[in-house]
Amino acid sequence: MTVIARPPESGSCHKASGIERRNSGRHSAPDLSLTFPEEFDPYLMIRLQTGEYIGTYRVTEFLARGGFACIYLAEDEAGAKVALKVGDVAGGGRYITRFLEITSKRSPDWISPDETPGEAIFMRNEGVRIDFLDLHEIDELIRHEADMLQGSKHQNLVSVREVFEHEGRPIIAMDFVRGKTLREKIRRLEGIRLNWFLSIIRALKKLEKKGQLAYHGDLKPENIIIKPSGSVVMIDPALRDTERGMISTTPHYNPLILQSQKADVMGIGVMLYEILTGTLPFDEVPWPYAGREQGGEIERLSLSYFLSYPPPRDLNPNTPEELARIVYCCLTVPDYGLSELEDDLIKFLRKE
Repeated sequence: MTVIARPPESGSCHKASGIERRNSGRHSAPDLSLTFPEEFDPYLMIRLQTGEYIGTYRVTEFLARGGFACIYLAEDEAGAKVALKVGDVAGGGRYITRFLEITSKRSPDWISPDETPGEAIFMRNEGVRIDFLDLHEIDELIRHEADMLQGSKHQNLVSVREVFEHEGRPIIAMDFVRGKTLREKIRRLEGIRLNWFLSIIRALKKLEKKGQLAYHGDLKPENIIIKPSGSVVMIDPALRDTERGMISTTPHYNPLILQSQKADVMGIGVMLYEILTGTLPFDEVPWPYAGREQGGEIERLSLSYFLSYPPPRDLNPNTPEELARIVYCCLTVPDYGLSELEDDLIKFLRKE
């Protein structure tokens, strides 16, 4: 089945982005105080120019940037294309400048307003804290990401060729995946195929079964590439540092800051909701009690209130009822996992 991404409603809070960010004021906000390291220096960022060599690779184009890194297209000595991931000097999604209107242009200095870069989220006894990472912390995460990807092999997950040092900083050389991100598909109102999500679900189940990748943790439109053949490749799994209680993820797609496969189920549910309605189900994210020990009455009531999003059929009457139920289960049912989601999507596609 092909689903056409729904354009934003007139009067949307973010007309430029095509994604409405409701500001209901319903929830107390988590700790979002910012800490800037003393050594912060924006000029320490490795800026690569077309034609420049980094290691044995010749840079040909700037591709994209996220909350903590920039990606460049390059060629190896044989002319094969690779994607080079270079850590920023410091970062987090809240610190990135956004262009004033939706654009497909790419720059190391800003992003389009409809993009959702990840955040560094620290789990504390009093709740989650979104904070700023310095150069050394980002470099360590880049090394962890390389190790994680090198130990996780699947055709639907980006592959790492090597990790090398440049001016004392780690660079990941990955296979270049030609195609469009799901964000680009949504932006251009192109048809979205539910089979893409089935491929992602099956890949995640196999990776977990093999003990290679327990969960992706940061599924969102920017991290899914659709190749010209129609096959799907996931990039940028959540970087995790268990010793420090930190994960890099995107609260709009992982609003409960889960560190399990349920985070991926919720991420898929949010993407389906966004495709159907042109908006996101949750605005003030993350949930204020994310990361705390749960079980109290206050937490239960708060979670129930937090998850009371507008049903997709209220915003798009053409939403199939069964697809709306799948979204509901993804977002609100704790034991609704990848297997249940896979079964329901298959049943829905067969009916269609």
